Amino acid sequence: MNIDKIAIIGLGYVGLPLARLFATKYNVVGFDINQGRVNELKNGIDSTLEVEKELLKDVLKPTSHDDSNGLYCTASIDDLKDCNYYIITVPTPIDKNNRPDLTPLYKSSETVGKVLSKGDIVIYESTVYPGVTEEECIPVLEKTSGLKYNIDFFAGYSPERINPGDKEHTVEKILKVTAGSTPEIGEKVNNLYASVITAGTHLAPTIKVAEAAKVIENSQRDINIAFVNELAKIFNLMDINTHDVLEAAGTKWNFLPFKPGLVGGHCIGVDPYYLAQKAQEVGYHPEIILAGRRINDSMGDYVASEVVKMMIKNDLKIKGGKILILGVTFKENCPDVRNTKMIDVIYALKDYGADLTIYDPWANSKEVKHEYNVETINDIPTDTFDTIVLGVAHKEFLNLNFDNLLNPNGIIYDVKGVLKDIANKSL
Repeated sequence: MNIDKIAIIGLGYVGLPLARLFATKYNVVGFDINQGRVNELKNGIDSTLEVEKELLKDVLKPTSHDDSNGLYCTASIDDLKDCNYYIITVPTPIDKNNRPDLTPLYKSSETVGKVLSKGDIVIYESTVYPGVTEEECIPVLEKTSGLKYNIDFFAGYSPERINPGDKEHTVEKILKVTAGSTPEIGEKVNNLYASVITAGTHLAPTIKVAEAAKVIENSQRDINIAFVNELAKIFNLMDINTHDVLEAAGTKWNFLPFKPGLVGGHCIGVDPYYLAQKAQEVGYHPEIILAGRRINDSMGDYVASEVVKMMIKNDLKIKGGKILILGVTFKENCPDVRNTKMIDVIYALKDYGADLTIYDPWANSKEVKHEYNVETINDIPTDTFDTIVLGVAHKEFLNLNFDNLLNPNGIIYDVKGVLKDIANKSL
């Protein structure tokens, strides 16, 4: 397999682990528009904590002119000119109206189009709705490069399956779906990934099939979580512990082990909107998908209202009441704050007039301030509080001495259901 140089476009949670992996066998250029991100990576530092410092330093190269295997990180488009595989791993967010925002894909496609040469293959890993690669991205590549699709250059799709913070299911250990714009290119794309993915690959017949497979993975999880979130609301009204019910039901061999919670992050809380958008474009109104989204998007306000009800029952004041929020990232043991739904809880409690302290040892305080305009701390506070809301199950929170943090008659609300013997109430 003749592969001269691979370019990875976007060095975030998806791109960096992939670039590091390919760099163990190939000459790789990692490109990111954020010069600060590039600088930290050149020093062997990954602020996303997805790639360990030793693993990263083992593959780093000081110059792009070195043709040996390894990874050179850059923010200069000139360093991409002699690559022949371009893998785009930029985020695909939604806007304030929950509509797909393809701007990062358009911009990265323009970047690649400027350096694209005959015979090159452009592979997209970003999660999209079926048709985005060929109907939205390819025209940008053609217009910018002046080359013709499937004549001068080719395309592939291999959806990312990264689980941020998961050190067990790393990129090489997750089976990879692949696809190409022609059968021959499909084989080339599949062989490329198969050379580094130890878990194996699955070659889909078309790019659209691969796109659809990815977007339904997270839509399926979203719908299942929405179901148990609705159960949590029902059982709460019946004064039944939802986690006890799920534990009992889970004794059946084919019961699916989903738990209630806040559904955020860059995948599960976003991808269903991509599928729903495309469904509506072709004339179908996706009732179950959007119903699941409505339930899950409402959970932040629901948690806040439940906390306030508990405080009222315990004769704790709401306005000016001191509440400690444990966790602001979108999941446990991970610094990722993108699309975190804990922010909905925080905003709602602020609207009630509560005095909030937000403690998260994993979150970057500057990033949280920039994204959400709220202040956070990275060290455990010395104050005491009327209420504690555990929103994220970071390992640091599981063995806290809650007695030292609570005022007399204080309460604990456990969103994650991990403080079984301590919390006054769980979701």
